[in-house]
Amino acid sequence: MGTPPPPGNPYEEPRIPWTPPPFGQTAPRLAGRWRRLFAGIVDAALVGLVTSPLTWDNWRVVYDSTAGAVARIPVGNGLLMGVIGFLYYWLLQSFWNGQTVGKRLFGMRVVRETGEPAGPGPIAVRQAVEIVLGWLCCLGLVNLAWILFDRRKQALHDKAARTLVVDA
Repeated sequence: MGTPPPPGNPYEEPRIPWTPPPFGQTAPRLAGRWRRLFAGIVDAALVGLVTSPLTWDNWRVVYDSTAGAVARIPVGNGLLMGVIGFLYYWLLQSFWNGQTVGKRLFGMRVVRETGEPAGPGPIAVRQAVEIVLGWLCCLGLVNLAWILFDRRKQALHDKAARTLVVDA
């Protein structure tokens, strides 16, 4: 008829930090919250340095018909800066052992919940969700603060991509 299902409840909450695969791999420790914060600050500063030239002297002159005058309105290259930020996180974490510069400095990396390396697909989902939540008013802060209350220290973008941040 077939083999019986494995023992245990398949809907059980995952164990902390995660259940290692059955072939004997030891589970890495989850990365600390403070190290994640400081790594994020380093990465944000690097992206800010790269994108800062896009924000200088970026004005558009338009005619304001209600006032009957020409006005200078500041515009930004927000989309281009967002693409640069996405590519920074996606390319480095996808092809540099799950690490950005900040994560490497603080000894962390992104992996799948199973402990396998996170490939380009899960990393793209992770970063896309983080960007969308960041654009939606206060949800970016809720996303980042989520690791304070989650048992596996996952932010919402980690949950969406099924990833963990662990010690490297």
